[in-house]
Amino acid sequence: MKAIVSRHLLALDGYRLDNVEVREPERDEVSVRVHVAGVSFVDVLIACGGHQNRPALPYIPGSECAGVIEAVGPEGDQSRIGERVCVMPLGGAYAERVVVPGSAALTIPYEMSFSEAAIVQVNYITAYHALVERAHIGPQETVLVLGAGGGVGSASVQLARALGARVVASASSAEKRAAALSAGASVTIDSNPAGWRDAVRDATDGCGPDIVIDPVCGNLFELAFRSLAWGGRHMVVGFAAGTIPTLNANLPLLKGASLMGVESKQALDRDPGLRPRAMNCMFDFFRNGLIRPRVGRLFEFDEFAMAMKQASSGQSAGHMVLKTIAE
Repeated sequence: MKAIVSRHLLALDGYRLDNVEVREPERDEVSVRVHVAGVSFVDVLIACGGHQNRPALPYIPGSECAGVIEAVGPEGDQSRIGERVCVMPLGGAYAERVVVPGSAALTIPYEMSFSEAAIVQVNYITAYHALVERAHIGPQETVLVLGAGGGVGSASVQLARALGARVVASASSAEKRAAALSAGASVTIDSNPAGWRDAVRDATDGCGPDIVIDPVCGNLFELAFRSLAWGGRHMVVGFAAGTIPTLNANLPLLKGASLMGVESKQALDRDPGLRPRAMNCMFDFFRNGLIRPRVGRLFEFDEFAMAMKQASSGQSAGHMVLKTIAE
């Protein structure tokens, strides 16, 4: 089969569209013919060796995809052949086929496109884990989302709104702020640090947010924590800014606040029920029109280098997808 693979170098220019061997499904495994794979900043970060989860070579990138089951192992349910599914291999999705345990291939709603199904996984599970299982979001709370134009940011805006929260979205461009409003934000603010804390105060009627979702951890990190309401929760989701900031230990004390980490990969490894819980929630919200994954540009399979480069820039509008099948 064809796959995007690097055999010698964890760098963007180390990847090639190449032939690789594909194995047959064993036991209750399924083989999925991939139609589209999501292309994200984190995918590229891992592919280039810049993530804490450093892969071994040879490596096929890609953490989420959607397609059709084309074969089932001898102990599996053969009636699933032809089923439309999404899978989250966390490495290996940029390929024509993936083989995963049958339980890892989740049936997608008939109303959902392959592109939507592919990208409703990693970012939305991360948002779900942050808001529901770590921050324990309550009804009518105010959620401040930093980097609201990015993948996790956009998912967090939609999910927080679907869960009944009031959402304040911070983003760097007018286009991203407009997208955040469309996604359900009540108000948006420019992420320029000058006057930013005053803007947050105004947007929250002087009370501050109850929850901060922070996939950036850049120059707004401390300002956001200082803006929290009493007992607030600042969720550290990632470091898209490329730096790791620090925080004086007296600030959580003075705010009665919590600084909490959100590491969805470890959470998924430790809790196999997290993914189906989150995805059942997402599918239900999707059917009821409460969330809508924002699909960005669709790249052909041989345009993978352009897709990965654009994802690494963090400037893409919507979540890009890589088409792995000719239609």
